[in-house]
Amino acid sequence: MKKILTTSMFLLLFLVLAYNILMMPGNLGVNAPSYNDTVRYYLENAARETGSVNIISAVITDYRGFDTLGETIVLFIAVVAVTSVLKPMHKRASRKVKHHE
Repeated sequence: MKKILTTSMFLLLFLVLAYNILMMPGNLGVNAPSYNDTVRYYLENAARETGSVNIISAVITDYRGFDTLGETIVLFIAVVAVTSVLKPMHKRASRKVKHHE
């Protein structure tokens, strides 16, 4: 019974997510001019405004620099947190092995 309930919940979640992805602007013929205008602006002006040959690098570093910096900081904090949690556990486990020998 528990397996059926779990499978049903995952299926329901999958269907909700799939429906929302299909309803996003740009899918199923939904017109999204704001996305097209932004992309068009980046393609037409990125190389001239930033001096970068690579438009993707121009968008990530120049147009969205603070956002990229914030994402990098969050990723760094997550790595430090996971490392600080797992490292003491590793030391304790190795001490237990030494005591049992």
